[in-house]
Amino acid sequence: MAALAVVETPSGKDALAEGLLDLLRPAVQQLDLHVHSVRESQVELREHIDNLASELSRINEHQKVALDLDPYVKKLLNARRRVVLVNNILQNAQERLRRLNHNVAKETARRKTMLEASGAFTPRSPSKP
Repeated sequence: MAALAVVETPSGKDALAEGLLDLLRPAVQQLDLHVHSVRESQVELREHIDNLASELSRINEHQKVALDLDPYVKKLLNARRRVVLVNNILQNAQERLRRLNHNVAKETARRKTMLEASGAFTPRSPSKP
């Protein structure tokens, strides 16, 4: 008599969730890298604005000709303030992305463990469909 092997398959809901997690993970990681890159650029821009503002102030103090550079310095400082604000927003967004990525990884590991424990999940080789 032939023995029948019964293999449980994940429910449609679990398969959909797993698919969504696999779909979102690379996008979240890529977005996190881009946000990190923008934040570095923002810090560099802020440093350049600070240097330029101090250089303009120094030039203004040593000018023999009456050139009023104060409005330009104020504009630079206003631009710096906006850069700092955008940087804070990006930092908060990156932290949320990091938490989302962590939660996605944690949920994927939990589901994989559940499936392996139930015997429904068999790791497959990338070369085999």
